[in-house]
Amino acid sequence: MERRDWCINGRFLTQKITGVQRYAREIVQGLDELIAERHPLTAGLRVEILMPEAGLALPGLKAIESRTVTGLKGHLWEQIVLPAQAKGKILNLCNTAPVWGRNIVCIHDMNVVEFPASYSLQFRLLYKALIPTVARRARLVTTVSRYSAEKIAAVGLDSGAIAVLPNGHEHAKAWFPTRSPATEKAAGPRTVVVLGSGAPHKNVAMLRALAGDMAKEGLKLAIVGALDAKVFQAGGLDASHEAISVGRLSDDELAALLGDCLCLAFPSFVEGFGLPPLEAMALGCPVVSSDRASLPEVGGSAVLYADPDQPQEWLKAFLRLRDDPSLRASLIEKGRVQAGQFSWRGSALGYLESMAKIDRS
Repeated sequence: MERRDWCINGRFLTQKITGVQRYAREIVQGLDELIAERHPLTAGLRVEILMPEAGLALPGLKAIESRTVTGLKGHLWEQIVLPAQAKGKILNLCNTAPVWGRNIVCIHDMNVVEFPASYSLQFRLLYKALIPTVARRARLVTTVSRYSAEKIAAVGLDSGAIAVLPNGHEHAKAWFPTRSPATEKAAGPRTVVVLGSGAPHKNVAMLRALAGDMAKEGLKLAIVGALDAKVFQAGGLDASHEAISVGRLSDDELAALLGDCLCLAFPSFVEGFGLPPLEAMALGCPVVSSDRASLPEVGGSAVLYADPDQPQEWLKAFLRLRDDPSLRASLIEKGRVQAGQFSWRGSALGYLESMAKIDRS
């Protein structure tokens, strides 16, 4: 089979690392490893990353080269400069893509439609116009969960034609737990850790309001994360003396905190995937998760579930973990097995298969 050149949209290399950017980085590294290993699907395949001037190249790549392309910024770079400079098809891993050109695009979720209150007006207007257009014109749409595939199909696609290539867990196992003053003030066997910004769909405000009841039971709430005001709108994070705001942590600090706590709580109303519960399971940290959206798909039978509209259900789940060591140990064991079902290498292989199919057509 004669292969065509492929280009990876490297705009994500100018952005802060959240779940979407983590996905792109890990998929690129997975592709790079497969190409370096000379997997049969990579025969004759040439791949490069094109990135804006402000981009920082991924370190350690063996087979995929990076090329900086100057001129314009942000979405204008993506819509004008990227397609003009790309050699061959473009793989887009972070929701957006050039409107012109039938490429592969990964759309992680439709949260901007499902929960618009979480997003700034500018962001909502842009994504509500751009995402459906990109999805309909793409050669292939991928996403990270069956739940997201169903939601994306609402823009006029066949959900069965959307490739589900989920997040993986391997990166978390490479973290080196590192305690710091920030983690030490929050850590403890009765600490419940919650990750998430103040965006309303993350539902962190519900746990903040519950912190007083938790404190009466000897439990402590530690909140990790910060809000990107360019994208999200704050959702009423009232101050609470019982809750500790840790702010942003490095991956290694987060690994230490998850290893030193009772559990991770993840109370979101909607998620395209929900990477933090998967990371926690991979690290041996029990999880109490919302029973909505894609989260049961990620957690399976390895987590405790609670209704995000029912705070007392969350308190009962925390107390079960505190009072039943055998339950906690069981969830840790099940969680490691469940996390192992989600592999970056497997998803990268899925992209290679899709790229090869397109090259054959």
